[in-house]
Amino acid sequence: MNERELDSLLAHSPRLFHMAERGAWDGIRRNGLLSTSALLDLYDVRGKAKFALESERRDKIVSLPAHGPPEAKLRDQCAMNERILMGCLEDMTLRQWYECLNAKVFFWLTQERLCKFSNAQPYRCGEREVLALDSRSLVTAYRDKISLCRMNSGATKRNQRPRGRTTFLRIDDYPYVRRRAKEKRVVELCVDYGIKDVERFVQCVYVVKGTKVIRKLA
Repeated sequence: MNERELDSLLAHSPRLFHMAERGAWDGIRRNGLLSTSALLDLYDVRGKAKFALESERRDKIVSLPAHGPPEAKLRDQCAMNERILMGCLEDMTLRQWYECLNAKVFFWLTQERLCKFSNAQPYRCGEREVLALDSRSLVTAYRDKISLCRMNSGATKRNQRPRGRTTFLRIDDYPYVRRRAKEKRVVELCVDYGIKDVERFVQCVYVVKGTKVIRKLA
């Protein structure tokens, strides 16, 4: 992706959206917006417990106990069908794929993608917190830690496209395909490990239930 293409992307997606579990905002303000791997480091989770959460599929939401930091919750990975995943992974093991995902913080680039996610069957009945960030300032500050992805990497479905080491590409290496609709040129934006100073990029924080906005937090 060249600079002109990046500018077009940011103009089309002036905000990035991250959905977190209810009550997460207090911990995010204190510790930053962290990936699963970063949270496990922060909460000093080690050994077999860390392996189960970072290197294997999580079939339920997991709470990390509050010993100093506020309680944090790791989202389940129920949308990841391992049988389908094994059939489309090209150059990575299941363990490597899960560790790759867990090392990143994920954002949707459009409100439509966010609503589709928040209204998915596992999430539509409960309240969640959404952070809306200024895309241009975040990309400027974290460009060297950002990867782009052409698909929803956290879900599998039949006839899935291949996945592997080139699923996530740095901005300069990402093929910005003009013939595709703008909302399909990039599906996810990811930041390695975490964003400690995330508050300076946050434009608003609000609570959603499905596609309905319940209240504003910040």
